[in-house]
Amino acid sequence: MGFSSFFLSFLFIFSILSSQTAVAFIGTYGINYGRIADNLPSPDAVATLLKSAKIRNIRIYDADQSVLKAFSGTGIEIIVGLGNEFLKDISVGEDRAMNWIKENVEPFIRGGTRISGIAVGNEILGGTDIGLWEALLPAAKNVYSALRRLGLHTVVEVSSPHSEAVFADSYPPSSCKFRDDVAPFMRPLLAFSGKLGRRFTLTPTLFLLTNPTRKQ
Repeated sequence: MGFSSFFLSFLFIFSILSSQTAVAFIGTYGINYGRIADNLPSPDAVATLLKSAKIRNIRIYDADQSVLKAFSGTGIEIIVGLGNEFLKDISVGEDRAMNWIKENVEPFIRGGTRISGIAVGNEILGGTDIGLWEALLPAAKNVYSALRRLGLHTVVEVSSPHSEAVFADSYPPSSCKFRDDVAPFMRPLLAFSGKLGRRFTLTPTLFLLTNPTRKQ
């Protein structure tokens, strides 16, 4: 697999800021750095490539230590992933979140890696495991509380990426609304994120949103 075909998916991070008179949209973009493939370049090679391409933001789907070490000193901001397999355990208590952060986040920040966020789970709402739906918000709260205790809450944002599966209808995009079964879980999650002034993260498959007939 060559470099040109390796990085194909963009991460769209949307920040919604509201005031009494208007709602402002602020957006940025970055690269989803996935590593489930054959013949992948090394993390060091990827870090060098992205730095030369002036990419400023990436997201990884885990907290792989070799990747985090490779990006130390590059100035590239990284959102690390707290995998779905950890969610139910992390939702039990803040101490579980603290242990995960001390192992996967804090030492790398101290070592010069710019970890800017933790993605708690990946596309949970709208999926098939209702237990994960129920664990998502408690896990996110525990992660934030642990970050706060460590003094990292102003540096590392807590978010949870969602797919278009959370919407009842995604076409046209202007008519999107949350599914009836998703809404009771999404509302408190958005309230939590809004209270912190954090981002609502959507990872849509854009060609499906703009041309739903391709779902077939």
